[in-house]
Amino acid sequence: MLIRVLGCSGAIAAGCRTTAFLLDDDVLIDAGTGVGDLSLDELARIDHVLVSHSHLDHVLAIGLLADSVIRPREAAGRPPVQVHALAPTIEALRAHIFNGVIWPDFTRLPSAAHPVLELVPIEHGQRLQLGARTVEVLCASHTVPACGFAVEGGAGWWVYTGDTGPNAQLWQRLRDMRVAHLVIETAFGDDEVELARISRHLCPMTLARELAALSGPLNAAVDVHITHIKPGELDAVMSEIARQPTPHRVRALTVGRVMELGAAAAGQAAQAPYDGIGRLATG
Repeated sequence: MLIRVLGCSGAIAAGCRTTAFLLDDDVLIDAGTGVGDLSLDELARIDHVLVSHSHLDHVLAIGLLADSVIRPREAAGRPPVQVHALAPTIEALRAHIFNGVIWPDFTRLPSAAHPVLELVPIEHGQRLQLGARTVEVLCASHTVPACGFAVEGGAGWWVYTGDTGPNAQLWQRLRDMRVAHLVIETAFGDDEVELARISRHLCPMTLARELAALSGPLNAAVDVHITHIKPGELDAVMSEIARQPTPHRVRALTVGRVMELGAAAAGQAAQAPYDGIGRLATG
């Protein structure tokens, strides 16, 4: 299994795309602006979208994806793209996106009998079987109902926290999982710790406390990838993170990064060269 980073920024700017990951070639995990870099053929192969929560930077490409693939999927006789989300997230998508005002209701187009999108409710703790892949729905603590996702990879799990503030429930669950990759947000620098608290995001000092809970024999040293940093703030935030003691290998996530899951991929997280504060080295 391969997971490709399409977007990992907390907002948009040149070269910055909001959150989206592609699992193999048919599963999207969140649907931010990074989805727009896929070709039409790649878009048409997507059968599932896993949505962490209803905020625009994570869902805005769902409707655009539907509009792009409606014709090729209909011509190929493909079933609806299944959008998996918590029930409150589905309610938000129906009320605020697919309402005929902001965007057409692609859960009823091109016809109610054969729509291009199907909204499928999920719950915390649920395990989804997407082909041969197992995905567990994790809890998250955000300003709206939210979740994260863990993809089973044989030698360990790929874990994506989604947008979350401090979350004791998450670490309790991860103690029993061998984590190969942890993708975790740090949306603000420590100078905005109060804003992080109010908006239920992490900053470097709260990230350090959270990572201290990722411990035990299964997770003594984990590859940690920082996501959701705002444009222009990567160096400052990663410098603050670097000053926090941790046994884990912490780096900034980058668009285009591909993470391989499976027995053969164990220990490969550090293959790419990095500079001193967690960016891909460019030569």
